[in-house]
Amino acid sequence: MTDQTLAIQQRYGAAALAVEPALCCPVTYDPKLLRAIPAEVVERDYGCGDPSSWVRTGETVLDLGSGGGKICFIASQIVGSAGQVIGVDRNRDMLALARDATPRVAKAIGYGNVAFRCGAIQDLALDLEAVEGWLARHPVRTREELFALEAEQDRLRRESPMIADGSVDVVVSNCVLNLVGERDRRQLFAELFRVVRIGGRVAISDIVCDEDVPEHLRSDPALWSGCISGAFREDRFLQAFADAGFHGVHLAKRDERPWRVVEGIEYRSVTVVAYKGKQGPCLEGNHAVLYPGPWSEVRDDDGHVFRRGERTAVCAKTYRLLTSEPYAAQVIGLPPYQAVPEEQRRPFACDGQRPRHPRETKNGELPADWRPDGTSCAPGCC
Repeated sequence: MTDQTLAIQQRYGAAALAVEPALCCPVTYDPKLLRAIPAEVVERDYGCGDPSSWVRTGETVLDLGSGGGKICFIASQIVGSAGQVIGVDRNRDMLALARDATPRVAKAIGYGNVAFRCGAIQDLALDLEAVEGWLARHPVRTREELFALEAEQDRLRRESPMIADGSVDVVVSNCVLNLVGERDRRQLFAELFRVVRIGGRVAISDIVCDEDVPEHLRSDPALWSGCISGAFREDRFLQAFADAGFHGVHLAKRDERPWRVVEGIEYRSVTVVAYKGKQGPCLEGNHAVLYPGPWSEVRDDDGHVFRRGERTAVCAKTYRLLTSEPYAAQVIGLPPYQAVPEEQRRPFACDGQRPRHPRETKNGELPADWRPDGTSCAPGCC
């Protein structure tokens, strides 16, 4: 365990037993959703945003670094009895606080749909309580026994993952990702992507900074546990989601005023929302989108270029994405008058550079002089 991890465990363990105001930013939650939650949970919540605002009825929600359970208990009321909420944390005191409150919240709202599990948020396949159970039966004293422990952990991840692939609709987190050590961050974002279903999303509230954090601050365990030293630089935080495979990555909320200023570096709360689902083949379905402005043209993460007022040819998959959140308000979808059956769709070079003739979406015959690049054949050229 690193000094940073030890500091986090000790500080948040103490904060589960007594309120520590320095660990949280001022956040306003819906008071109606707080009434069912025990006061000690509300008071010992240490967040910087409200990612539950991006949760919907009937969904399966995963809260990373769930702490005392406040966001989980809020989300449980939003998703309703048809939904499910899973909180993951590895701090024993925080888990005890959350689990103690769970039956009381269930009684207050009339149903129980929340469970808390013990694990590291950068290793969501490994249930640490299952590991502890195995260790109680197989103490590790030798090198060979250590190898056996590692093999058991691999087996648990493979055969009994704590959070299975593509099993949740939305992942939320409230001021926790910055606590993960730098060497584990690539795996952290890969795990986020792994557990979200196709068509799902993440809504992550966290602390970011506007400049690189110098080494003497990054190496301070107290500042790391206080959400300062481990803060992501704002632009890199957004890029980390894109690098993991998410699309539609955007700042859904950004505090104008910084929460802290340390050595001239501003630290503020943001909420990032990103989506999973752009994977898959590009197939022709005679779809088009029209970008209405105000910019002369825009380019997406995959290189599609959309020029103002121009019908741009896109594949069926890209059309589905662009006519869904978060893009739907930015473009006008132009579906074909008659849908092309999936079995008849052929591969499509979805580079976003080709205009779509209106007759293609109307399933009509193209003019004889029409060219795929949008030009017309001059007299005598053919």
